[in-house]
Amino acid sequence: MILTGPEITQAAADGRLRIRPFAADQVNPNSYNVSLGNRLITYTGDIIDAHQANPTREFTIGSEGFTLEPDELYLGHTLEEVGSDTFVPLLFGRSSVGRLGLFVEITAPIGDIGFHGQWTLMLSPIRRLHVYPGMKIGQIMFFVSTGEIDLYRGKYQTANGPQPSRYWHDLQAYGRPAVAS
Repeated sequence: MILTGPEITQAAADGRLRIRPFAADQVNPNSYNVSLGNRLITYTGDIIDAHQANPTREFTIGSEGFTLEPDELYLGHTLEEVGSDTFVPLLFGRSSVGRLGLFVEITAPIGDIGFHGQWTLMLSPIRRLHVYPGMKIGQIMFFVSTGEIDLYRGKYQTANGPQPSRYWHDLQAYGRPAVAS
């Protein structure tokens, strides 16, 4: 089951989900609009290597905006901190932003129960696109879970700003997988 707008508002008020800052005008019939934060990260190497930390560069988006370039992956973040110990959040790009040719969070829309923080957004434009901090960029839906809940305790907990991949972190903790021949 998906939470309706009024239930999102009630759950934010009674603490079953956290949205900070919360704005009543960002509640939709069955989702909550999230805004683009003011920082972006890009990877700077010619090759991104999944088995190691990769060098990055961070940009601040000023009030004049920032132009995203095609064929570049930008890691942005939500202005809002969003999370719940009760509901499963899913984040998708807003259709208005998709109609501008911007892919938002295509490959990893599901959040874990127990995550609380700003969401890292994977942004990939089809054409050059000028974006602004605070623009409504995505929407989060909340689903009711069934069964015992095991809260998220992972490496991105309490994220503040965009977070580069820490895939390599798991490899160090659990050993590198065998390479297929």
